Amino acid sequence: MKLALQAINDLERAGLIRRPAIGGAMALLFHDEPVVTYDLDIFCLLPTTGLLVSLEPIYTALLARGFHAEAEAVVIGGVPVQFIPAYNPLVTEALELAVALSFDGVPVRVLTLEHLMAIMVQTNRPKDRERLAMLAGNPAIDESRLRAILARHDLLTAWKRLNPTS
Repeated sequence: MKLALQAINDLERAGLIRRPAIGGAMALLFHDEPVVTYDLDIFCLLPTTGLLVSLEPIYTALLARGFHAEAEAVVIGGVPVQFIPAYNPLVTEALELAVALSFDGVPVRVLTLEHLMAIMVQTNRPKDRERLAMLAGNPAIDESRLRAILARHDLLTAWKRLNPTS
């Protein structure tokens, strides 16, 4: 994963992505117990080039370095990496408030646990519901921060539906 994170930092330095942050199941490694996952999700902001979002410059830069595309990911050092452009205000906020950390000496940003949970509530996929149940009662969760995020993004009703005891 170190090589993948170094390549992501190189993409940011080159201006191809902005504020990349680890999200999805891999981000849980930094907050909770690890869960099984296939890939490294990198949420990011892309330079504005008009109405359409294109990942082509990212793929081109990585392919030039010898990494190959596989389905919707680019395999970097054996790790499939998916680049997910900020697609709504919740994800944009999550990127702005991502925490700066280090992984094996490489600087990284990671979405906060509360933002990860809010994104899980919003996407509401079966695996997200399972992960939310796994996180229930975790002392690392800042409940007031989570509720504020959910309220800002009109997700409190969805949260109560997923967590009737909350």
